[in-house]
Amino acid sequence: MRPPAGVEVRRVAISALVRISADGAYANLALPPILARSGLDGRDRALVTDLVYGTLRMQRACDHLVDRFVVRDVDPDVRAALRLGAYQLTFSEVPAHAAVSTTVGAVGGRARGFVNAILRRVAAAPVEYPDEATRLSYPDWVVERLTADLGHDTAVEALETMNRRPEVSTRSDGYIQDRASQWVADLVDADAGDRIADLCSAPGGKATALAHTGARVVAADLRPARVGLVRDNAERTEVDLDILVTDATRPGLRPAAFDRVLVDAPCSGLGVLRRRPDARWRLDAAAVERLAELQRRIVDAAAELVRPGGLLVYSVCTLTGPETLGVDDHLATHHPEFEPLDPPDAPWIPHGRGGLLLPQAADTDGMMVLRLRRR
Repeated sequence: MRPPAGVEVRRVAISALVRISADGAYANLALPPILARSGLDGRDRALVTDLVYGTLRMQRACDHLVDRFVVRDVDPDVRAALRLGAYQLTFSEVPAHAAVSTTVGAVGGRARGFVNAILRRVAAAPVEYPDEATRLSYPDWVVERLTADLGHDTAVEALETMNRRPEVSTRSDGYIQDRASQWVADLVDADAGDRIADLCSAPGGKATALAHTGARVVAADLRPARVGLVRDNAERTEVDLDILVTDATRPGLRPAAFDRVLVDAPCSGLGVLRRRPDARWRLDAAAVERLAELQRRIVDAAAELVRPGGLLVYSVCTLTGPETLGVDDHLATHHPEFEPLDPPDAPWIPHGRGGLLLPQAADTDGMMVLRLRRR
């Protein structure tokens, strides 16, 4: 006999959490096929997604709330169930009795009694945390990094904002894309007939938006699989792109041939952690400097592609100093032939010679954009 819908929802959520947290799968890749096989209707699939993503965001906080009462190692499926139950009890609007009963019902075998006992203790205990990073549910280094780069209050507000469910924004062509990314595409200031190179284009959101202006867009990326995503999205949004696989540090394109060059660079992604909830647990502190070095190499190559009078646009979906102000400083020092345009208007705030969009400013992803004109 099929279990009640609420129990089945939790069973599917637990299987997804095990796949992501224990097996190392990416949430955005692992969850869709799990949902497709689940047999759940659209409403229950949406609930699974909300529970999985919310639990991943608040994983560290949930572990703390649970581990006050757990004195032994537990299997991955039990850990996932405990996290899921703690998330519902503490961070969701699910009534406590339903959170416990449906989660316990989704657990099989002898572990059911253990999960029931732990979740009932979590439900009865006060919610207390040992430090701010645990309360915010991020690795220590992320909190320390953003606090150092943005200041304490601004960083905490950004981190709290990224723990909330993101708004879904859909363009007129049906492409789902955060408003911050749409605004970056607008800031490229493309016109019909412009020749544009988007050097790190996958999955193709900005490239397809630029193509809708009538510009001729070369959409490049390093990995064939990611270039395939660009091709798929170009077909779905009914635009023409010149698509190629190439290394953005050595793009192999004709120098000074483009009116606009967009570098939406690979980055730490610390501005989009609510959309990529598992990313906070994958990154290490050294990644910021490692990625900043790659970004400097990419903008060096990109600068050579811009015609006199053309624009170089650099954007990243992160908030760290090395990946924003550090790259700006590099361009100012090594490419004096470029002069900055005025930073974009509010809700962007001036940041070096560019603009910074904090997640809390307009309930969007966090972004930095820098626009330079070649003299």
